[in-house]
Order: sequence, then C-alpha cells, then structure tokens
Amino acid sequence: MSANCLCGSSLPYVSCCEIVHQDARAALSAEALMRSRYTAFALQLIDFLYDTFHPSTRRFQDKKAIAQWSRENHWQGLEILRATENTVEFKAHYIDQQGNPAVHHEKSRFQKTQGTWYYVDGKELQ
Repeated sequence: MSANCLCGSSLPYVSCCEIVHQDARAALSAEALMRSRYTAFALQLIDFLYDTFHPSTRRFQDKKAIAQWSRENHWQGLEILRATENTVEFKAHYIDQQGNPAVHHEKSRFQKTQGTWYYVDGKELQ
C-alpha cells in the first residue's frame, strides 16, 4: 500500500502504521497505538487488534465480535481530538452496514507495560 496511511498522518502506510502492525513495540506513544488500531480495523487486522489489548483486559475480548465490527463497517477517517501520555480521545468516522454515516467517539486508556503500549479500555462519548 503506497497511499497515505488510513490513520490520517499524511505519511505512507509503509512508513507509518505498517511498522507498528509488524511489531507493536514500534508504537512510541498511546496516540501511535491508537492510530495503528484504527488502521487495523480498516484493514481487518484482527490478530493485531486482539494482541494490542492490555493483557489484563484481553481475556474479556471476543475475536469474532471484533472481526464482525471491523468487516461490517466502511472506515472513513480518524480524528484525534485530544491525546495525553496514556489517553486518546478520538472520533472514528464510518459507514455502517445499513449505509448510514456514523461516528464512534471514545476516550481510550492505554498502558505501557515492559516497553510496549497496550489498549486498556475506552469510554464511549456522545
């Protein structure tokens, strides 16, 4: 993929999220992991999404549900609203399975464990 990365960084995918998709330790910040997870949803990289859940919350995740949500929606763009060291508020724009525009607005929490950033959980916002 030589086009700009789907995360909205304006960098080519190969110079951006692909690096993190190949090795999650390459995410240097919570925001970088958030961007790579959005792109993973768009590209249906389910193993990456599952593996980047924090070990303390991973066991509660359902790979089939993640895959279904990834596959059923057409991802349109990512908007980062605020980012701190371990939180990211974002809006993920998509077209739902009925063809309607939709927005997933969330404040996500991340934790760095043994040098690797992980997604812990998120609170859906209005």
